[in-house]
Amino acid sequence: MRYQLYYWPTIQGRGEFVRLALEQAGADYVDVARRSARSGMGLPALMHFLEDEAVIRPPFAPPYLKAGDLLIGQTANILLFLGPRLQLVPEDEASRLWAHQLQLTIADLVTEIHDSHHPIASGLYYEQQKAEARRRAADFTAARLPKFLDYFEQAMQRNPDGSQHTVGAALSYVDLSLFQIVAGLRYAYPRSMRRLAADYPLLIALHERVAVEPRVAKYLASRRRLPFNQSGIFRHYPALDQSPVQPAP
Repeated sequence: MRYQLYYWPTIQGRGEFVRLALEQAGADYVDVARRSARSGMGLPALMHFLEDEAVIRPPFAPPYLKAGDLLIGQTANILLFLGPRLQLVPEDEASRLWAHQLQLTIADLVTEIHDSHHPIASGLYYEQQKAEARRRAADFTAARLPKFLDYFEQAMQRNPDGSQHTVGAALSYVDLSLFQIVAGLRYAYPRSMRRLAADYPLLIALHERVAVEPRVAKYLASRRRLPFNQSGIFRHYPALDQSPVQPAP
């Protein structure tokens, strides 16, 4: 099957979690919005499923995936579908539900990462909410980020198949997503991640292993891997990556 991935063409965003799974599996897919509109793809094709009233089960927003007659929205839902088909999740139901639970928690973290630089409204520029963002980012790096990283580190520690992976004994889509989380946080919050790194040896080691997976490494070195920028989820604003908030006296 040839998969069609629909996501904004100029950012990694939430679509990158799906791209990494497709790339690692060597799947046949097309990144629709990054193709020419003259070919019937591009942004017009992306917007079609969002705006066409004839679509019975429309997605709320990108990313979404077309697989045959299926149109699947939401990153975690897409990966729930792709995981077994791409052999990126164990076969037993308990492991698949656990992988989905972890991916949904990753989605929660992604939202908090975004809101650390846009705490008031997505429709406002960062410059219109800088003071609020600084307060939110300080709390995020001091309290919320360690809480999430603790959870994922413990998930690896408690994996009965060993601590090399989060789910089962082989690489899963959750491992790929956690690679992206670490990579993105190192871009957005380099000082904070240097401060926290020693507390999460399993997550950091997982990031390094995934980065040298042959297909992932090839993808990362290609033009298909867009660079992080100031329009995506992970944005580097030096003013937000300062010392953590101090507890009240």
